[in-house]
Amino acid sequence: MDLNLKGKIAIVTGGGGGLGGAISEVLAQEGANVIVNYLFDEANVFKFADRLNEKYDIRAIPLYGDITNPKDVDNVIARTVDIFGKVDILVNNAGTWPTAFVESMTDEEWEKAVKINLTGPFMFSKRVVQHLIARKSKGKIINIVSQAAFHGSTSGHAHYAAAKGGLVTFTISLAREVAKHGINVTAVAPGMMRTPMNEKELAEGETKYLERIALGRIADPIEVAYTVAFLASDKADYITGATIDVTGGMLMR
Repeated sequence: MDLNLKGKIAIVTGGGGGLGGAISEVLAQEGANVIVNYLFDEANVFKFADRLNEKYDIRAIPLYGDITNPKDVDNVIARTVDIFGKVDILVNNAGTWPTAFVESMTDEEWEKAVKINLTGPFMFSKRVVQHLIARKSKGKIINIVSQAAFHGSTSGHAHYAAAKGGLVTFTISLAREVAKHGINVTAVAPGMMRTPMNEKELAEGETKYLERIALGRIADPIEVAYTVAFLASDKADYITGATIDVTGGMLMR
């Protein structure tokens, strides 16, 4: 199936590694030009972008930006427009998965988790919506949430789960607001994936996670990235406000 993404301009926050790297690569494979937003690991992100450029003959451009800093968000979007003239697709992927039980969680830990996992996507989404409306153009916004948004957490991630639950509801609300402009807003809920973010937890308790997954295995990030690419395409023009379950059966909703 041709997803008709050739020449589209996508911003992927946290797009240089893990799930974000897989999303950037699948979009590039489909012919989209990708802004690979990053905060850390600059040298490797630049190598990754160079590899995408060589392999897929597209333009992958790394852009530094802290998604919790409004000036950085403004700069990423402004530079994208300066380079490509537009933004078509936004993937709010950047996030953090800290561990702290509520009884010992500091106020600062709570605020940081919410700021990164919920406020950052809000700030990027608002600005991309403003850009698309000003251009009178259709567009796609895909938010990466989690099965924890629906199941909560029993392992010290209540702040993460709460923020992702908020992002699910934000997805629905924004989708209702902007549908009249031809802007589709959706969410993808992954389960457990083999990424650097989950490395420690999998090393300590992979069996525990496998028991909760109907398909009996941990996902490769590329499997989730395929769903994101589909939602970014015109093949998903009649889907908005939905959260797509890509958990291998952890969620089943």
